[in-house]
Amino acid sequence: MRILVVGANGQIGSKLVKMLKEDDRYTPVAMVRKEEQSEKFQSEGIEAVLADLEGPVGDLENAVKGNDAIIFAAGSGGSTGLDKTLLIDLDGAVKVMEAAENSNVNRFILVSALQAHNRENWNEELRPYYVAKHYADKMLEASSLDYTIVRPGGLLNEPGTGTIQLGLNLERGSIPREDVARTLLEVISAENSYRTAFDLISGEVEIEKAIKEI
Repeated sequence: MRILVVGANGQIGSKLVKMLKEDDRYTPVAMVRKEEQSEKFQSEGIEAVLADLEGPVGDLENAVKGNDAIIFAAGSGGSTGLDKTLLIDLDGAVKVMEAAENSNVNRFILVSALQAHNRENWNEELRPYYVAKHYADKMLEASSLDYTIVRPGGLLNEPGTGTIQLGLNLERGSIPREDVARTLLEVISAENSYRTAFDLISGEVEIEKAIKEI
């Protein structure tokens, strides 16, 4: 399976691309917006495509065509303004969904945020970010795609533990980015996760087992 990773140069995306490359089931395709990022992946033997989430849907269709699944792990980042939160985390995600539907790429995995579906539990300091995630999630749920929405808690740059907790309404918690990437990897072919959404934090259940029990 060819797996397009949108946001492949990000912290979760870059870990995921490496995991995909090491897995015999998958061939990663890194979607990036800068030539130097593309060259970096290609130097590592990883296919890369150039596309801009702020560009037209037609350009994104060219990037997604020929792939078997899409993992949207892009984000505007904490150092940008609210305009980029809207343009990347919301509109960018929705445009990739449209491109996927138009290109018959039915498997779509979206990285969201813990409790994005529940307004009462949003982090007040990140409210605009949660608004973007909330409505991107809703647009995906209303699509025809075989989606899975993964809503991780606070992201850590610690080594992964390989164990997680997932569920519909988890208390606030954190999780290493490595474990988020590993969860995304395990979800790709898990048909029991189609058209589902779940919160994700560190826990005591092995990732593969937790995904099987969704």
